[in-house]
Parts: sequence; structure tokens; C-alpha cells
Amino acid sequence: MGFENRPYYRDSSGGYGSGHGGGYRFSGGFPSLTPTIKNLLIINCLVFVGQMILPRSIQLWFVATGQPPVALLHIWRLISFQFLHANFMHLFFNMLILYFFGTSIERTWGSKKLLYFYLTCGFIGGLLFEVASAFGAFHGFPLIGASGGVLGVMAACAVLFPQMKVYVYFLFPIPIRVLIFLITIGYIANVIGRFDDPNSNAGGDLCHLGGMATGFLWIFSKPYFASFRQKAKEGAFQARMKQQQQLQFEVDKILAKVREQGIHSLSRKEKQTLERATDEQKRHNKNL
Repeated sequence: MGFENRPYYRDSSGGYGSGHGGGYRFSGGFPSLTPTIKNLLIINCLVFVGQMILPRSIQLWFVATGQPPVALLHIWRLISFQFLHANFMHLFFNMLILYFFGTSIERTWGSKKLLYFYLTCGFIGGLLFEVASAFGAFHGFPLIGASGGVLGVMAACAVLFPQMKVYVYFLFPIPIRVLIFLITIGYIANVIGRFDDPNSNAGGDLCHLGGMATGFLWIFSKPYFASFRQKAKEGAFQARMKQQQQLQFEVDKILAKVREQGIHSLSRKEKQTLERATDEQKRHNKNL
């Protein structure tokens, strides 16, 4: 079944909610929650409640600091910052876009792969932020928010489901690939032009770019990794076959010696070779 024919998508009117400005909407019906997306929504909301109760402790231990030495010592921050948000609207729009786009990805890839992909996109975005901070950008300000992972998911949808259309500010539909291109240009312009402006979100936008780039590279590199894994498996199989052939050759020589001279003529090494061949045969029979 083509994506455009599935019940959770309508090509003529589908759109998605996202971003700090809330400029996108979905009008083709609401997809049912998938397990991992549901858990991510719950966890992010619970963490936000925790931020209101213990704001200083959360800030102290779980944000991406913008101070690379701390990031190296506290590597967990590159995961934990993804579950923190500056305010309710920041949380709301990140979770809205994750809901609409993430459910499609989870149905396509499965729960475990979606979670790993989402956290990896955010991790790389946060790491890129910390690296830039090491060179004096962003004035050492901390980074929080799920946007890196969320935009990685959105980028994946742009590649996998190019039929998607997004309604911008409730006015007109834009193909998702066009939207991704436009917001990427906007993020690049902000990072380049305002990386030293303490009032800009250049650090967050660099994280956004890192998340999207990770999403694109993940998908486009998949065929190459698949080919590499296949060649590695074939190489390992050929190496095993060669070892087995060599072992069989040695066993045949030993058995010929036993027939001619008797078993008492075998050296310790030859006896160990026979024992190894016996163990290999037992393992082979067990796996049948």
C-alpha cells in the first residue's frame, strides 16, 4: 500500500505542527499513537514537571552546558538535554511535530530503530553544539530541547515520504522537502550571521542542523552500510570454510598415520587437533 493511501495520511490535506512559532498544522486526521512515540511524549511531559519542581538541580546536572570539558566528563548530558524544555510552548510544539512525524517513522522502521535514530540525531546535534562552543561560539550558553532529534525525524520523513504536504500558518500547503530546504537555509543563515549574538538561537539552530544532517546521512548511507555488512559476512563465511578445510586436511593426515602406525604414534599436537575436530563436529550437529 502506498503511503498516500494509508489511513493516517491524506495527500491532499495533510500537514504537521512544529517549531517555536507553531506555523505548521496537520489537517488530514490524527494518526494513532505508536508505543515509542507515546513513551517519549509521556517522559518529556514528566521531565517538564520535574523542571518546574527542581529547576536548579535539573540545570546543574542535565543540560548541554556549552562547556566542552564538562560535556566530556558528563557524556550523559548529550542525551538528557533532549528531554528538557525552556517553557510549555517549546515542549508543546516539539512534541506535536514528534507525534505527527514520529508515528510514521515508527510504523516504517519499528520501535527500537526509531528510538535509536531519534536519540542519535539529538546526540549529534548536541555534540556539534559543544564543538562549536569550544571555539568560542554561543558564549557558553546551555542547550536544551528535543528539536535536534525531532528535526532528524522530520528530515527522515522528507526522504521516505516525499508526498507529505505541510500547511504553513494554516494558509497553504508546502511539500515537505521544500519546507525542509527553506528551514535549513534559515538555520544556516542564523548560525553564520548570529553565532556571537547572545540574544539569538544560533546554538539551537546548529543543533537543529546537526539533527537533520544525521537524519539524511542515516538514510542515504544505509545501502552502503548494508553492502559493507554483506561483504563482511561473506568474508567471514569464506574464512570459516577455509579453516574447516584446513582442519579436515590435517585430520585426514592424522587418520592416515593412525592406520599405518597406530594411535600410539600420535604427537600431543596431533591429538589436540583430533579433539578440536571432534568439538567442531559436535557444535555443528547441535546447530542442525
